[in-house]
Amino acid sequence: MKKGLLLFAIAIFVFGFAQAQDEASGAKIVFAEELHDFGDIYQGDRVSHVFKYKNEGTEPLIITNVMTTCGCTASKYKKNEPIAPGEEGEITVNFNSAGKIGIQNKTVTIVSNASNNRERVRIKTNILPKKES
Repeated sequence: MKKGLLLFAIAIFVFGFAQAQDEASGAKIVFAEELHDFGDIYQGDRVSHVFKYKNEGTEPLIITNVMTTCGCTASKYKKNEPIAPGEEGEITVNFNSAGKIGIQNKTVTIVSNASNNRERVRIKTNILPKKES
């Protein structure tokens, strides 16, 4: 009985250690900021922001897709280009406020080969009515 418990404890330890090793290896994407607030803008304004990230993992990072919550945001990034461990990259997010009014919160989802393979960044703004000319 004692041998069975000892073998069970060893198996749990080995399995846990192997999982920790898997999580420690591979690519890992870390953003410098997860939210950018444009503040007040006027209806019809177009604004953009660059989200910077770093590969803090041990393997090359490859971004395979960037998805936006609506057609009003678009992203500019290096798709399928490896980012070496320790290297940095950026994703440009554009927002067109035409036809919108009030507070807007938009999410951009980044899909990659990283251990955290679905990361999200957000933009926020308050759209005021068009300026009278």
